[in-house]
Amino acid sequence: MDYQKIIDKYYPSENELRRILLTHSRQVADRCRRIASAHPELKLDVDFLYEAAMLHDIGILACDAPAIECFGPEPYICHGIIGGRMLREEGFVRHAQVCERHTGTGISREQIIRQQLPLPLDGCYEPETLEEQVVCYADKFYSKSHPEMERTVEQTARSLEKFGEAGLKRFFRWVDMFE
Repeated sequence: MDYQKIIDKYYPSENELRRILLTHSRQVADRCRRIASAHPELKLDVDFLYEAAMLHDIGILACDAPAIECFGPEPYICHGIIGGRMLREEGFVRHAQVCERHTGTGISREQIIRQQLPLPLDGCYEPETLEEQVVCYADKFYSKSHPEMERTVEQTARSLEKFGEAGLKRFFRWVDMFE
């Protein structure tokens, strides 16, 4: 799979949004690669992991997040399902699932209902495979609005408190697995 070809298709112009996407995606992909290298016992699909990390935020272009140069009509929380749809159309179902399952530490059906999130109730938004978990985990350390900064485990945990106790527990389980 040529992830760069897909990025170029949807982000053809050299502009700030493309720069933000590529910078963030490379940060996440490089961390994924480091995790895979440090944990050969996990037997991660390293090529897929890197590709998925490079594409996990492909759907941001359709979202409304002016602080990161996104001027689309959809709420930002929908970027995962939008990216998933885009990658399914390209024929990459596994990569699409990473898009759909990387927000927060995953989003449960109960969270969608309780928080009235604009996500379809019939979708799966919690990472299942190890590769999905690694991308979701690695993504939490980098912000698209502050690409110069890499969060520590403690800073990342604080940023996840808004997702509730279950999300924090999942994150700390990943810390034990991946660090």
